[in-house]
Amino acid sequence: MLFENRADAAEKLAIALERYRGDNPLVLGIPRGAVPMARVIAERLCGESDVVLVRKLRAPGKPEFAIGSVDESGWAYVSPDAAAAGADDRYIASEKEIQLETIRARRAAYTAHRKPIDPRGRTVIVVDDGLATGSTMLAALHALRAAQPRKLVCAVPVAPTETVDRIRCYCDEVCCLEVPPQFYAVGQFYRDFAQVSDEEVIDSLA
Repeated sequence: MLFENRADAAEKLAIALERYRGDNPLVLGIPRGAVPMARVIAERLCGESDVVLVRKLRAPGKPEFAIGSVDESGWAYVSPDAAAAGADDRYIASEKEIQLETIRARRAAYTAHRKPIDPRGRTVIVVDDGLATGSTMLAALHALRAAQPRKLVCAVPVAPTETVDRIRCYCDEVCCLEVPPQFYAVGQFYRDFAQVSDEEVIDSLA
């Protein structure tokens, strides 16, 4: 399956999640790309949308490669491959603090005048535009599980098999539209995978 863009992927996810229409689901997007997607899905399912703030921890010298992730509370997931990538405890602590600074700045920019919507007791659907290692989704699900939702769902257009299997342990359901046998990067499954700006995120959350 090839998606035209994130809006197309969001519409297809909304169809796959149709059973949650009428349940007033809370649809949370991982920034930046998935926040506009979350709004589309929430509108189709007659729910609410918001943002969940997590950041990947970058490998030394390879910022595109995730060695883990951190959530807004400061809890971090560290991959078993982190040491092999050259990340020792000191590096991880420093990288974690850098990413927490970004999280704090995004919270101030994205929802400066309101508190996050409370997920307690609700069906919560966490959306990303695709998963590679799944580390940021894992951190998001961990943070939200602590907030005691009634049901926790991971919804993504595409992810490799091993990532889907890893994520299942952290949520009640995984909705993944495409699990391709050959996976190199999320962007290969989109015709248009342009970056989403902070301004677009803020507009989606307005």
